[in-house]
Amino acid sequence: MTTTFHPRIYVACLAAYNNGHLHGSWIDATQDTSAIRDQINAMLSASPIPNAEEFAIHDYEDFGGALINEYDSVQTVSEIALFLREHGSLGALVLEHVFSDLSDAQDMLARYAGTCRSSAEFAEDVISETCEVPDRLQYYIDYEAIARDMELNGDVISIEERFEEVHVFWGH
Repeated sequence: MTTTFHPRIYVACLAAYNNGHLHGSWIDATQDTSAIRDQINAMLSASPIPNAEEFAIHDYEDFGGALINEYDSVQTVSEIALFLREHGSLGALVLEHVFSDLSDAQDMLARYAGTCRSSAEFAEDVISETCEVPDRLQYYIDYEAIARDMELNGDVISIEERFEEVHVFWGH
């Protein structure tokens, strides 16, 4: 299942906020940074407080599991939004797994090995592609133990998205 993300941020004028006014706007975060900054500046120009200059991100939506902080840079927010737009639900899953670190998420996606029903199924596929196991020994192999060893040794990283849907990434 692929999800299309439409990340956006609510940017508030801090001068208005500190004077008891709610003034801000929702902005599409998938734009380039200059377009986002232009919209922020337009919102600040329309503030009920003259000469408003400071803003903060007071809300955000459709960023998957990524965390957006109040004072994250416009560039960081845009990069995360574009990453989610490009990679969909898998990107969101990876980004959540690496605690919103975009660089680690991009690196992890580059090592994507595929989807399977379980880590044991993945281990069985790797064994069958790299080794010739005689039929009479097939039932003696503990693929769950092999999968567990692969994860413990850092050879693979498995993320279960839902029942019988495991995404596997090479560890090195």
